[in-house]
Amino acid sequence: IILVRHTTLKVAAGTCYGRTDLQVADTFNAEADKVVQNLPKANTIISSPLTRCRQLAKVIASARKLDVKTDARLQEMDFGSWEGQRWSDIPREELDAWATDFLNARPHGGESVTMLRERVIDAIADYQACEGPHLLITHAGVIKAALSDGDGADNFSTQVDFGGIVRLPKTNPRSVM
Repeated sequence: IILVRHTTLKVAAGTCYGRTDLQVADTFNAEADKVVQNLPKANTIISSPLTRCRQLAKVIASARKLDVKTDARLQEMDFGSWEGQRWSDIPREELDAWATDFLNARPHGGESVTMLRERVIDAIADYQACEGPHLLITHAGVIKAALSDGDGADNFSTQVDFGGIVRLPKTNPRSVM
């Protein structure tokens, strides 16, 4: 399984976004070309249904002569009422509630980190059961959930650049839960 984060977005710095369907930045073509050049061989391309991922998947598919499938389980976390807000404008008590129970709190009304991780682990397990390698075009939150090896916020702190490529170990993803 090879996880690929979408390219840079047209969004103000410091904005909370997850499921918000944002457009890619003007640097998309150059970033997408760099991703294509650095990708290992793969048999399939599966994308989050959000535009920022599908657009990159389409470029990769064209270069590799592959089809693109979409999988809603590869979408970014749903931040509910926080979507589109500046992180600095989110009420402090809501952020504190999330920090206190990082895995399960949903002060925004969207998805918990546990919910995100469960759907990501299910998706990865399904793809690991099929002949690969597979390219999953997705989001930073999905990649962090896939790589998490514990239940604390620090277990979700992996940094993945826009256009970043991460190869998952061949272990069973359910073993981290």
